[in-house]
Amino acid sequence: MGIFVSLLVLSGLIFFHELGHYLAARAVGVYVEVFSIGFGKRLFTFKMFETEWSISAIPLGGYVKMKGQDDSDPSKKSQDPDSYTTKSPLQKIFILLAGPAFNFILAFFLYFAMALGSPEVLSPVVGDVIKESPASKAGLETNDTIISINDIKITTWQEMAETIQESKGTLNLGIIRNGFFEYIYLTPELRETKNMFGESIEKKMIGIGAAGVTHKLDPTLANVLEYATEKTIFASTMIFKGVQKLITGDVPAKELGGVISIVKLTSDATETGWMSVLFFAALISVNLGVLNLLPIPALDGGHIMFNLYELIFRREASEAVMVKLTLVGWVLLFGLMGLGLFNDITRLLG
Repeated sequence: MGIFVSLLVLSGLIFFHELGHYLAARAVGVYVEVFSIGFGKRLFTFKMFETEWSISAIPLGGYVKMKGQDDSDPSKKSQDPDSYTTKSPLQKIFILLAGPAFNFILAFFLYFAMALGSPEVLSPVVGDVIKESPASKAGLETNDTIISINDIKITTWQEMAETIQESKGTLNLGIIRNGFFEYIYLTPELRETKNMFGESIEKKMIGIGAAGVTHKLDPTLANVLEYATEKTIFASTMIFKGVQKLITGDVPAKELGGVISIVKLTSDATETGWMSVLFFAALISVNLGVLNLLPIPALDGGHIMFNLYELIFRREASEAVMVKLTLVGWVLLFGLMGLGLFNDITRLLG
């Protein structure tokens, strides 16, 4: 059941990505010949809106085949008015950006749906207080609840941490202790800590840990929109930084995962509940959006580069260069997929 849900989620995310390309192409008058979920032999096909819609045997991707555009052979072009070839660079970029954009939009709505379910969020309740820290010196104690910082209302641990990072000078903390309200004044210190990638960074800290107390998010429209927006931006930023660190070598290549990891994580999430499935679906959707924007000729980002070149220099890139770079792109893409698959199998075998 878990594997079935995983493939269903993956296929759904791919469908929305390709739907973005399809709708953008139709909007600028490009004829879409085929809309396929999966690769290889076609298992199910029907024709609608002058397009052939297919479900193929290998459910590890999808594609929209537009008239005058062929990734397997960039030299194949059509000069018909409804061809991708005859559209302006800006129109082509619009079509190419629509796929990743739909992934980010879908992730937002998935997080929105999660917020409507009142997810548990970490409360700003103090756990451990580090000795000789600003919090300790100011008299902050375990089980104190921070409800405001400099008269800014605080409802979650994340809000508290972000407010401290953005603050300047001395902070005025409004706290609840044993049912009574009081103010505590302290000044954060820059201290060394680790980020999510294991790197040493300096952050403003007051020297407290979370007590682990949670509360349900109040599903008001403002809270739901804020939750969905913050989660989408955080996931996108995290993945962009992760890709950057993989390229620079700050994160080892063995951390790269493939389709087996995606299926396994989504399958595990299925056993936990629908909230976990939505969470991983949103995260994978952002992944698809980010990865497709990479400047690899076989991906949307690579095609965007070619069109930016044409837009800037008022001429198309050399056909021979485009063919060679596209072949290099496919080799690089399959190499990354192979590395991810190798890492997945290695992890499974322990």
